[in-house]
Amino acid sequence: MDEEYDVVVLGTGLTECILSGLLSVDGKKVLHMDRNDYYGGEIERCLIHPCLTRTDVLPQLYQKFRGTPPPEELQLGRDRDYAVDLIPKFILASGELTKILVHTEVTRYLDFKQIAGSYVYRDGKISKVPSNESEAIRSPLMGLFEKNRARKFFLYLQQWKEDDPATFQGFDANTQTMKELYTKFGLEPGTQDFIGHAMALWFDDDYIQRPAKETMERIILYSQSMARYGKSPYIYPLYGLGELPQAFARLSAIYGGTYMLDKKITSINVDESGKFTGVTSDGETVKAKKVIGDPSYFGAGEDPVEGGKVRVLETRKVVRAICILKHPIPGTDNADSAQIIIPQNQVGRKNDIYIASVSAAHSVAAKDVWLAIVSTIVETSVPERELLPGLQLLGTIVDKFVSITPLYEPTSDGLADNVFISKSFDPTSHFDSVVTDVNDLYQRVTGGPLELKKRDTELESS
Repeated sequence: MDEEYDVVVLGTGLTECILSGLLSVDGKKVLHMDRNDYYGGEIERCLIHPCLTRTDVLPQLYQKFRGTPPPEELQLGRDRDYAVDLIPKFILASGELTKILVHTEVTRYLDFKQIAGSYVYRDGKISKVPSNESEAIRSPLMGLFEKNRARKFFLYLQQWKEDDPATFQGFDANTQTMKELYTKFGLEPGTQDFIGHAMALWFDDDYIQRPAKETMERIILYSQSMARYGKSPYIYPLYGLGELPQAFARLSAIYGGTYMLDKKITSINVDESGKFTGVTSDGETVKAKKVIGDPSYFGAGEDPVEGGKVRVLETRKVVRAICILKHPIPGTDNADSAQIIIPQNQVGRKNDIYIASVSAAHSVAAKDVWLAIVSTIVETSVPERELLPGLQLLGTIVDKFVSITPLYEPTSDGLADNVFISKSFDPTSHFDSVVTDVNDLYQRVTGGPLELKKRDTELESS
């Protein structure tokens, strides 16, 4: 390993693979290494060799959580029909991840299918999320007078343009808060809940007291994504999220990136001033100017090689339940897939509860089997009980696997030592925070913002 690289990337999770692909496209000399012998990090499916075989996914899921094979009496179908995402997330059809997919042209390696419905929990039941003034009129979420107020609110957002004061209607989105905008249109707290959490996709209510512009843009993005395909604003890759890191790995390789799997990192090396100089693996040392990696390579979780670079967010642990169903989620019109958001205020919590459901339609489960994952931020000493509002919406659960995962973040921005570390994935069922981390890391590593080519963001979807 006598070569010197611009960047060494450690771990083949989605964040790391996106950055590897982007930097390779930019002409950077990239070496990508992983201690595992497969592509994918914490987000990707429970599969030892996702690039080679899918014959043992279901047994591995049971082995991981139970230490036993799948019970034959459950009749779950063929093992090879499964691809289980441990942390499922959906892609906004007009969102930043879609723009990255199109910009890098990794869409040539992927096929997508639309998520059938986007729902919100309100007053004990779920309803489809309205995304424009016409849907608001038909929505059961609001009474007659509130529907009219919501219609005016959505119409205002459709007409609003940041560079055209004539569309402001006396409201300054840069200085006035989202709470003031809700008040301007007289929207009720329940309506504010589904707009802020199921459309703007905030996971708490802190946004209400911040300038309205950011939330307005997020609602507009949701509406644009909804309009692209109709039934919901989300798409999802066939065969699961494990396809995404593999696609970006292929992109990096095409542009000269080098991949080394099954390479245990024995040390991350720094000079006298503490700046990164390279990594050592199997007795060989490779030199590089910068390193990007997931938290597990810097003291988090198992097999740490260096401490002090990451911290556990003590108040931010995620509890998730992977549930196997033999029916669609009740109230979703027999949908083959769905996202359901339970806003915090609806169940007396500080954080939202998320439900992501996929099925055989997405080539991730056997015929007539649905996978539903319920997740939220832990707030009490009995985490699994906190998922009950979501679990109770699923109907009969054939089997369930619960995990509690700490969230990690870097202790510094990496500019001083050239060590750049990604954040753990939060409980949300969409990629908003992941793309924010990608953009932030890219800017810190390169010194400039990620600029995506303006191309049509339409993806192949059925």
